[in-house]
Amino acid sequence: MQPQLKPTYDASVITPCMKQFIDGLWLQQGLSDNTLKSYTNDLKSFALWVKQCSKDVFSIEEEELESYVRVRREAGLSANSIARLLACLRNFYSWLLKHKYIEHDPTIFLSNPRTTRKIPTCISEEQVTSLLAAPDCSTELGMRDKAMLELLYASGLRVSELINLELSDMNLQQGVIKIFGKGNRQRMLPIGEIAEDEITKYLEGARTGLLNGKQCDKVFVSMRGTGMTRQTFWYRIKYYAAIVNLDNLSPHGLRHAFATHILNNGADLVIVKELLGHKSISTTQIYTHVAKARLQEIYQQHHPRA
Repeated sequence: MQPQLKPTYDASVITPCMKQFIDGLWLQQGLSDNTLKSYTNDLKSFALWVKQCSKDVFSIEEEELESYVRVRREAGLSANSIARLLACLRNFYSWLLKHKYIEHDPTIFLSNPRTTRKIPTCISEEQVTSLLAAPDCSTELGMRDKAMLELLYASGLRVSELINLELSDMNLQQGVIKIFGKGNRQRMLPIGEIAEDEITKYLEGARTGLLNGKQCDKVFVSMRGTGMTRQTFWYRIKYYAAIVNLDNLSPHGLRHAFATHILNNGADLVIVKELLGHKSISTTQIYTHVAKARLQEIYQQHHPRA
């Protein structure tokens, strides 16, 4: 099981009750590291604003919270970020009320902004084929990157799940991997024969060379013999994207391609939800829009009366 990193704080800004609140989330609710970091940053910004107003978090009223949200919106915070900020403040003030720090919750009547769900850009199956063929498998880095890209496309992993994958999470004899996703939700994923073969080649050859005598539990390791970082991964995938002229590839490009392509080929939406590790099927449904758009494009290109 992948342990969550305990949040760190700026003691000059984060108040003791904020620290207790975030520690409670870390211990009890199984939120992802990224969510905890976002909550900590939101509370830090809020604490700075409260301090500038010569107030404290216990005496803030609804009108003042509305003013703060307006300040953040005018500073350029997106609607989705505002919605996350409000969720953070609601959870925090609910916690304060529960622990009797305050007598009433000033966030009750705050309204959420209208948010939009961005439809992911998806690369074609032909573009994926070109990308997967880009690494030079005569080198150790090329073997590692080939295995990494094949696994991403075969399984739809998040980048964080890829770089945190450990040797003990893999069962290549059965062709499955164990993943701990957001909120430490566990799922078992098939990886397919091609990805399995490339991973086996990498583990039996290039990985030992990259480790150079060092020990590391992570499957994918850097030239320093340590686990890869998100930055290293993104640098490598941008490198290969440039080789095959893929200007629109995002960090999660192969995850988006995985979901869209298997939907295009007839996969059930509920199965795709489980494979991606989504908590709600509404999150998965966004890929149906991408799949439908692709089908419409194919129809327009090939139907004689389109």
